Amino acid sequence: MRAHPGLTVAPVRNGRGIVATRAFPAGAVVCRIGGRIVDADELWSWWERTPQRAANCLRFDADRYIYPGQGLGAFLNHSCRPNTLIERSGRFLVLRAMLPIPAGAEVTNDYSTLIGPDDIWTMRCNCGERGCRRKVGRVDRLPAPVLRRYRAAGAIPDFILNL
Repeated sequence: MRAHPGLTVAPVRNGRGIVATRAFPAGAVVCRIGGRIVDADELWSWWERTPQRAANCLRFDADRYIYPGQGLGAFLNHSCRPNTLIERSGRFLVLRAMLPIPAGAEVTNDYSTLIGPDDIWTMRCNCGERGCRRKVGRVDRLPAPVLRRYRAAGAIPDFILNL
């Protein structure tokens, strides 16, 4: 894994995660997530052979996913009260601070912002945040106030909103 200024992978509440080693102001680019871009057919074939590998993929656009391998993106954890949003830039996903992130804080994202209404993937949530939804799933199943807040912040990529 290549170094990312201001970030490290360290023990967090749910195993290992991305931790800020310096503060990031709201709106700042935290890092880029790269990896192998795969189509939905390849992703589904992984579910049968290597489900952990498939589970680490992030939606890249309407029909493709990015597999971060052992890169930093493999350690991005979910939170129902995330401090980053994800944008697409070229062949990368970009983590941008949605809130100020102090040094020592875990960098998190709400996985639901990348799970379109056409997706069936879900997981039990163990983020520990006040107001935890207990289940991570499709963006269209988010509580209305959360969906409004995410839309206002630009936290849901256009390709998810347009599915």
